[in-house]
Amino acid sequence: MKYLICEKPYKLSISEQTIPPLEKGESLLKIKLAGICGTDIHAYEGTQPFFDYPRILGHELSAEYVRGSKANVVAGDHVTVIPYFHCGECIACLHGRTNCCANIRVFGVHIDGGYCEYIAIKDEYIVEGKGLPLDKLVLVEPLAIAAHAIKRAHVTNQDTVLIIGVGPIGAGLLNFAQIAGAQKVIAMDTNTKRLKYAKDNLQVDAIINPKEEDVMAALKNITNGNMPTVVIDATGNHSVLQDAFAYIAHGGRYVMVGIQKNNLTFSHPEFHKREATLMSSRNATLQDFNYVITCLKEDKVNVQNYITHYLPFETVTSDFESLLRADTDVLKAVIEFDRNN
Repeated sequence: MKYLICEKPYKLSISEQTIPPLEKGESLLKIKLAGICGTDIHAYEGTQPFFDYPRILGHELSAEYVRGSKANVVAGDHVTVIPYFHCGECIACLHGRTNCCANIRVFGVHIDGGYCEYIAIKDEYIVEGKGLPLDKLVLVEPLAIAAHAIKRAHVTNQDTVLIIGVGPIGAGLLNFAQIAGAQKVIAMDTNTKRLKYAKDNLQVDAIINPKEEDVMAALKNITNGNMPTVVIDATGNHSVLQDAFAYIAHGGRYVMVGIQKNNLTFSHPEFHKREATLMSSRNATLQDFNYVITCLKEDKVNVQNYITHYLPFETVTSDFESLLRADTDVLKAVIEFDRNN
């Protein structure tokens, strides 16, 4: 079988090896589509922390079940994969929070991932597609990250939600905030095309471009001076993460989905007087995956125009760098291993 490997920053190559043998409790999957996420791009650029080379990237997958021991799944079924391998023994796992396992190994980050024609994977990490087409299944993992963050934020119909960063995760956050019944949903980004996507495709209540307007003034105007009760960052940008502390309403919640390797600082008196809540949101759980699949089946998630670029597997080594250009209108790019049913 063929696989795509990142040998070092800015160097991808296609190699061959035998189809992996199955161990007890594993199944063989044929990869059909694989999403390219920020983690993969940062690894390619050499900016992904705690990352070793060479590495097979890829953890957003839609696949066809080939053979193995997974219950209630037969050859030819469409499936996706939970790429966060947990220990089952740490305090987080014992409390059902496998997404933040103390000994977590993420497929395509800490260990080789899914940019392969075939993968062998433990049955517990295989999620039934429940009839979803491949193009929707490949979106389940990033959408599950968004759904998990909205759940962490406890969004209700009393909330005004500000999502900072309208990339693939940010678009999902906007959509799941709406599904949760948020009173008002605001999108903020410096990319005018992505803001247009949020307004036209997701019908958010308001958009803000920090390059064109004063953010604080815009938020006060939109919220009648109250500021957003929920602020969620999906950028991972250091200055954006710090600035967002000023956007939280009194009694509000701030959730960090984007990750920054440097220290953050903020005014304790300003944070304290709001009795604000600060939390992170990492990965997702099986419950989040199943919730996303249900929402997709019920057409609650608007994925129209979500996938903007398809890269054939055979040309991805030469095409990958084009995704980094500032003028590239990319929301979600996907590698096509095999689209045939």
